[in-house]
Amino acid sequence: MIRVLVVDDQALVRAGFRTILDSEDGIEVVGEAADGAAAVTAVTELAPDVVCMDVQMPGMDGLEATRRITADAASGAAVLVLTTFNREDYLFAALEAGASGFLLKNSSPEQLIEAVQVVARGDALLSPDVTRRVIEAVAASAGRLLVPAQPEAPPTTVERPAPAALASLTDREREVLELLAEGISNAEIAQRMWVGEATVKTHVSKVLMKLGLRDRVHAVVYAYEHGVVRPAS
Repeated sequence: MIRVLVVDDQALVRAGFRTILDSEDGIEVVGEAADGAAAVTAVTELAPDVVCMDVQMPGMDGLEATRRITADAASGAAVLVLTTFNREDYLFAALEAGASGFLLKNSSPEQLIEAVQVVARGDALLSPDVTRRVIEAVAASAGRLLVPAQPEAPPTTVERPAPAALASLTDREREVLELLAEGISNAEIAQRMWVGEATVKTHVSKVLMKLGLRDRVHAVVYAYEHGVVRPAS
């Protein structure tokens, strides 16, 4: 049973999410919270597996609440950010705060259920309609540092040095990281590499551990930020 905490400052929205999620076998809404501070307290008291978190709320917002929840290793709760705002800055802030998923509130009930199931498994999820745009935005500025130019000369860029953690990856693990950056599934990676899916899962786990990453979404961002892959021309 996946235990879910629903966090939103609008009671009607909380009720709607509860109705959708409680209708699915294997999912139980164990509590609700109307602001970030109440959410942090509820996570400690109720020990949910997944927190469906709104962004804009009075008092402590959802981003700060997400930071506090994910920083507490004892909680083990994964945060799925749900918002009406299709904005890259919210997405990046949510990822930096440690969220495992980002979904727009205009998504279908089926997408909400699937998102909860995905993050509960320890995977990560981005709303399909924002994933490509976000990766392109990260890629456009990834792996580069702006270098001041001489007067009347255009600025130039240089490659950001790769972190030492990258050197710890084996050739196979680096290949897996490159494929993760394409946003493909373990099954698709297995087909590309001619190995079993269980082997891919092992490689993915090692990549995340060695690079100190929370999940696959952060692996994608990391790969672009550190020049492992380049944006398509």
